[in-house]
Amino acid sequence: MSQTNADAVCAWVDQVLGHHKHNSPAAQASAYAPSNIALSKYWGKRETTFNLPITGSLSISLAEHGTRTGLSVVDAPQHEVILNGAQVDASSSFAVKVCQWLDRVLPADLKLRIDTHNTVPTAAGLASSASGFAALTLATNTLMGWQLPEHQLSALARLGSGSASRSLWHGFAKWQAGELEDGSDSIAFPLTQQWPQLRVGLLTISSQTKAVSSREGMARTIATSALYKQWPQQAQTDLATIEAAITEGDFQTMASTAEHNAMSMHATMAAAWPPLVYWQPESLTQMQKVWQLRQQGLPIYLTMDAGPNLKLLFESQHQSDVQAAFPDVQVISPFA
Repeated sequence: MSQTNADAVCAWVDQVLGHHKHNSPAAQASAYAPSNIALSKYWGKRETTFNLPITGSLSISLAEHGTRTGLSVVDAPQHEVILNGAQVDASSSFAVKVCQWLDRVLPADLKLRIDTHNTVPTAAGLASSASGFAALTLATNTLMGWQLPEHQLSALARLGSGSASRSLWHGFAKWQAGELEDGSDSIAFPLTQQWPQLRVGLLTISSQTKAVSSREGMARTIATSALYKQWPQQAQTDLATIEAAITEGDFQTMASTAEHNAMSMHATMAAAWPPLVYWQPESLTQMQKVWQLRQQGLPIYLTMDAGPNLKLLFESQHQSDVQAAFPDVQVISPFA
């Protein structure tokens, strides 16, 4: 990021926080944020400084699968980052991103210990960065007594990870792309619809860190994939279809559109150069199994983010059949 861009972000943050940026902190604070999976995907940025998406997106949260982050004030020259009980090297990409976000929103002389626990695999296509920056944002809001409205917290979380803007809430959340240069209208908000019968099944193929980050993958896809030209319009159409299906409780339309949206996104990646293929052989094996079961009459669908893992979409009345077919699946009830 250029110094000019960094200055623009800092100026925007100062405008949002106002005098609250210099509030006296509490001794400690903590917050939890759920991970989320996008039913209508976000893939591609119109502006990278503020993490602004080309299209809107819509997600479902993953209940108890997410991140809990504790913050405490320390007398130290720099922030201390702890991830799942282990000290993180200050030069690691994770620590750099966390500390950069904190330095933008905190007084210059305030240093924190950040103790983060993920219940999802880090950087394996299960949106740990989303829940991580959402939890960090919520905890910092409490620690510093900002008392900011949710839409501003969503925008602040977005600076750390785009998908974090959708992880402040349980249930469905919609992130609107916005049009303003500073991203002040690129915010997420929760949808009011409840769907108690909805189930999400996690099929973990690998928990290894992916070789190409989402940030790098998006940039490569936009720059080199001929198929990406059609993506923004499809994403916009899919989002509207999925949102309407949620309102109507139409599972088949919602889930089939989500699956097609995910497959289309991965097609744009495969057409990039060098090709981006996040799937592993076992990913394809399990995808084919889903399609076979659906041909046999089981209403089950899948979605995938930038990683090898599958997320299955089905309703509670079919849970026993899904678990019989996929013994290792982790079933989540987003509205429990």
